Amino acid sequence: MKQRQAVIVLIMALVLLMPVWGLTADLKIGLKSEPSSMDPHYHNLTPNNMMSIWVFDKLVKQDHKQNLKPGLAVSWKPVDDLTWEFKLRKGVKFHDGSPFTAEDVKFTLERAPKVPNSPSSFSSYIKHINKIEIVDPLTIRLSTADPFPLMPTYMATFTIISKKHGQGAETKDYNSGKAMIGTGPYKFVEWVPGDRIVYERNENYWGGAEPWEKVIVQPKTNAAARVAALLAGDVDMIDFIPTADIEKLQKNPEFAISKSVSNRVIYLHIDSDRDVSPFVTDKDGKALDKNPLKDVRVRRAISKAINRPAIVSRVMEGNAIAAGQLLPDGFFAISPDLKPEKFDPEGAKKLLAEAGYADGFGLTIHGPNNRYVNDAKICQAIAQMLTRIGIKTKVDTMPKNVFFPRGTKLEFSFMLVGWGSGTGEPSSPLRALLHTYNKETGYGGTNRGRFSNKALDEALEEALRTVDREKHKQLLVKATEIAMQDLGIIPLHYQVNIWGMRKGLTFTARTDGYTLASAVREAK
Repeated sequence: MKQRQAVIVLIMALVLLMPVWGLTADLKIGLKSEPSSMDPHYHNLTPNNMMSIWVFDKLVKQDHKQNLKPGLAVSWKPVDDLTWEFKLRKGVKFHDGSPFTAEDVKFTLERAPKVPNSPSSFSSYIKHINKIEIVDPLTIRLSTADPFPLMPTYMATFTIISKKHGQGAETKDYNSGKAMIGTGPYKFVEWVPGDRIVYERNENYWGGAEPWEKVIVQPKTNAAARVAALLAGDVDMIDFIPTADIEKLQKNPEFAISKSVSNRVIYLHIDSDRDVSPFVTDKDGKALDKNPLKDVRVRRAISKAINRPAIVSRVMEGNAIAAGQLLPDGFFAISPDLKPEKFDPEGAKKLLAEAGYADGFGLTIHGPNNRYVNDAKICQAIAQMLTRIGIKTKVDTMPKNVFFPRGTKLEFSFMLVGWGSGTGEPSSPLRALLHTYNKETGYGGTNRGRFSNKALDEALEEALRTVDREKHKQLLVKATEIAMQDLGIIPLHYQVNIWGMRKGLTFTARTDGYTLASAVREAK
């Protein structure tokens, strides 16, 4: 009897010592990219936007497939052709206990487009609003000059901040944590750039308590180090598994893999505007006084010279999908007629000759080396393909924090970039990448090639004020087809989002590529 009692006491002691999932468990995540800022409105960039929604909430949320769902707004509707009304959630508190109201939404809408020194702002999602009316503390109306069917979709692209803590706050106050007071599922603890970001659970979150008491995010830009940390148990989960390591992890019973097709297209942006472009030369390296990239035949030759299936199979080791437009099948307003350009090097040479460049010319491809999956390798592969048709191509890759500011200043002629549609439909890349650049309206804010096509602009602008769903869709398809025919950008492939985690964890993979602690659970 005494022996039995001793065993029972021992078991009870062990149970008490065991962590209770959902109450005391911690989670460590290794991420490929670190945010450039904690300020949720400083830079419209995926790592920043992803980390923002750990601490802050959006008016309208997106599920793992980017379908819209209630967030801080529980409902929304058009009250007339030019006005949308949003009903806000009752009882929501900021982390300091202050109430969330329509004043916070109004403050956010006024601040987000105007953050000083922003490399890429949220203005294109907000500038169409010409009037903000607070009906009562939990009702807000947003008016536009023209009908705007995408208002709820665009309200799902940025987070809402506290007026109390945001007034007078600068980006540095968010980076230090001083202004990091949100309504989101986790509270900000600290950010040590290059080392860690620490969060703790918001016990009073309106959406229910999160499963993890503390989350430590560690930036691990080196792919091998990221995988090694997972294998060693230093982290519980990583994103962007290198393509070379996927099979090894899939075969290891101690780990699990989660995949999703991505909303991110990897593409080439081309200087199709300037008469003289900085990195366009003759084959001997002497600057050309005429920019061949302005000629659509040359752009089409470049597209034909790229062997997309080879990039997918060899560089991406099968973990990508060849692209012929802005988003893959399954998303809204996809053109059924646009397919990936067929590899045709002889056709490419013929087009170059027709354009007056039978002897080719020189070019430099610029790109990041730590932003997209195998980005530097893709640049090298493309350079080799273009060189084979007579466009002698050099490669210059660099860290993303150097690459993007230089690209925004239009320092390059030809660059590898990626774009993930935060809205889950093509108006996002059409507005940002392909509409004629217009600082006042926010159109073309990330159009680093300064591509311009009047017909595309008109189709897109009409789509953005067309409420009829089917007509809206067809106009977006039309704008996309114009962009691809004129090759404002050259799409290469869609990324496949891949996460790895220790045995016993599950993760709901997302098309937007976001790694969210909220989507990680202990397997049942």
